[in-house]
Amino acid sequence: MSAVTIAEPKQCLLYKLQPKQKEFALLKKRYIAFGGARGGGKSFAVREKAKRMALNYNGIRMLLVRKRYVDLYENHIVPLRRDIGEHIAKFNSDRKAFEFFNGSVLVCKYFDSDNDALQFQGQEFDVIFLEEATQFGEVVFHTLKACLRGANKFPKRMYLTCNPGGVGHAWVKRLFIKKDYRRGENPDDYDFIQSLVTDNEVLMRQDPEYKENLESLPPALRKAWLEGSWELSEGAYFAEFSVDKHVIDIMPIDPTWRLYRVFDYGLDMLACLWVGVDSDRNCYVYRHLHESNLPISTAAKKILDMTSSEEKIYATLAPPDMWNRTPELGKDKASIFSENGLSLTKVSADREAGWLAVKELLKVDNTGNAKLKIYRHVKELIEYLPELQIDSKKPSDCLTEPHEITHICDALRYFAIYWTNPYYVSDKRVKYHPSVLEDWYNARSKEERELIEKECGGKPLL
Repeated sequence: MSAVTIAEPKQCLLYKLQPKQKEFALLKKRYIAFGGARGGGKSFAVREKAKRMALNYNGIRMLLVRKRYVDLYENHIVPLRRDIGEHIAKFNSDRKAFEFFNGSVLVCKYFDSDNDALQFQGQEFDVIFLEEATQFGEVVFHTLKACLRGANKFPKRMYLTCNPGGVGHAWVKRLFIKKDYRRGENPDDYDFIQSLVTDNEVLMRQDPEYKENLESLPPALRKAWLEGSWELSEGAYFAEFSVDKHVIDIMPIDPTWRLYRVFDYGLDMLACLWVGVDSDRNCYVYRHLHESNLPISTAAKKILDMTSSEEKIYATLAPPDMWNRTPELGKDKASIFSENGLSLTKVSADREAGWLAVKELLKVDNTGNAKLKIYRHVKELIEYLPELQIDSKKPSDCLTEPHEITHICDALRYFAIYWTNPYYVSDKRVKYHPSVLEDWYNARSKEERELIEKECGGKPLL
């Protein structure tokens, strides 16, 4: 690795970039990801790009983020202080920032949790470096995207480095590997440079055993860390999931099927599945809705609008927290769904039992048949289910992060536990005339039973 000292100002070392690092540094897209395997020289490329931009654009504002302070300090602050003389940039230990002689600034921060990104709301940066992006949830990426602005002519870019795995695996894979863009995401803004350990000639020359260590890993880790594969199976909770066995082509809904809807709701995400069950107890997930920022009234309308008049829905399943009364609403969410035309059936939210029920549906019998079949266009479920990771602290459960991939999997869990082991049917499935709704909302258990008997003879209306 050869170094050159710039003539004026003095005491700043700029190192020669290797081909993949140079390709990364020269890209001009708004969001640029680099890496995909261990040992590709990602941190080095970030430091070199940051130094060059600071010196080339007088007054540019940059932010460099890592998950842990020890990594931020050892991988960036220490080598940058070594390479940049004090006549070029002073390191402000209070701000954790390099303040350059020409007015440029490189702020170095670590986010111990995703919520730490909120401290930057309202701030402006021209360039942001997000190191090891798969260690962060998608909320960090969106929060920092909003900071990428400024009334100047400096380039506005975010540089991400990443390896397969981690809580951010799904969103990084979606944007930079699968290139599956959603509303408001411009495909022309994104680019990805794959860099393997074999692309890092310096490392290969100085530490040839590093590649051998990667080659000796278990197959799944070797594919991710050495070959840069984004198809993870190591640590997957549903390792038995197979596209060949569980995903089928779209076909018409059989009129003999018993039809269900099931959802997991929050303002951050509504994940709803439509499931048909045939006479052999095969379960077909034939439709889905996966959308955020929907108030309850809008969510209910979307679910109803997506259900044709020919579909006779036997029950709409939802977890118990829909029946928790909230101070903000003054009533429970299930009641508001009911007022908007969607009566709900309460099912168990037991995580371990629910995931085991999903495994029962995924199990392949002697004939090669699995009870769970997912239509090919239910993309989020097909993508996210195999990416759920085992919780190392509780192996019978899976991790609740990254949160953005769990909603639709939770919806499947609610259906599975209902179908394989019905928990109970809530009396609150009863449809009441508006004149008795207020009495129902404020009723005790005994009063609820009396109202049921009064309104429908003790038989809940489905």
